[in-house]
Amino acid sequence: MYPFTPGSYAPRNGWYVAAFCREIGEPLLSRWILNQPVVLYRKADGTAVAVDGRCPHRHYPLGESKRVGDAIQCGYHGITFGADGKCTFVPSQKTIPGVYSIKAYKLVERGLWAWIWPGDPDKADEALIPTLDEIGFNIPGMIPDAFYSMHVKGRYQLLNDNLLDLSHLGYLHATSIGTPDDAATPEVRDLNERRLSSRRFMHNTPMPPYHDRSEYDGPVDRISGMDFYFPGFHAGIGESRIPEDRPQGGRLLHTSRVWHAVTPATKTSCNYFFGMSAPSRDRLEDAKIRLEPVLAEDSFATEEIEKIISTMDALPPELMLKSDVTAVQGRRILQAMMDRERAQGPAGAASERRREDEPV
Repeated sequence: MYPFTPGSYAPRNGWYVAAFCREIGEPLLSRWILNQPVVLYRKADGTAVAVDGRCPHRHYPLGESKRVGDAIQCGYHGITFGADGKCTFVPSQKTIPGVYSIKAYKLVERGLWAWIWPGDPDKADEALIPTLDEIGFNIPGMIPDAFYSMHVKGRYQLLNDNLLDLSHLGYLHATSIGTPDDAATPEVRDLNERRLSSRRFMHNTPMPPYHDRSEYDGPVDRISGMDFYFPGFHAGIGESRIPEDRPQGGRLLHTSRVWHAVTPATKTSCNYFFGMSAPSRDRLEDAKIRLEPVLAEDSFATEEIEKIISTMDALPPELMLKSDVTAVQGRRILQAMMDRERAQGPAGAASERRREDEPV
């Protein structure tokens, strides 16, 4: 499906953010991830777990059920599943066949995020999760924080496209974080096996409206960039300094690290997690207020595009611009990931097959 080949919408073999760590607690947290219902919670020892959110008996949502110790008891017929997915109790029978189980996902907590691997568990290499150092999480003097977790009614690749093409900043976000120079300045790109990076280096450019002008109100030298860690994590960098040819040239005026995690929910919706770091708690609180409308603008654009592409019988070819190079490169990388998965066949296929209506 757009913008990928028919039947493709997101890679399964990859680490996605399932939730901010602080979202996961004793209550059951329901979340759709890659068209599957998932339930997240913490065991009594504090360990975060993620299991299938569907009871295999009659498809009742386990997120609407209840906890019994570290297990979940289905609210429909009382079938109970442990944190490892194994069935531990069936009220209507004494025997518990092995097929009475649900999937338990690999879940890893790092920094602000709980990472889930939806695909083949044998391929779940934790070394593929971006390290906190490489995403700028551990910079001395900077305080990281989780800001917003939201559901966006648009397919996940639309938000990936948005984050991979920052030329929109001066137009979609003209009153906040962008200027026309974001589009007019050429990108510098870098690619390795784990991430795709882009940077724009702007000189003597207008200061974005968002920036504090209390101590300086003039042109700046600005860096704007994004590192895309496949398949759905974007680490952004923003920095502004007084130009070298001005008094106090080189002085740092603004610096931040922002983190966008985009996780497919359904084929036409996604989970969006935004966090950032700043030099002080006051800066973080100010940024939270100022950036809320920016995220709303991105969500609005994504959802309006989804309405068009979901409704039209056939989409005409897109017109590509020079500024689309990074986004197109990102699409091709994700398509290649999905092509490899398809060539390898379905992962995690059940070893034991039976008719759904066959009692056991």
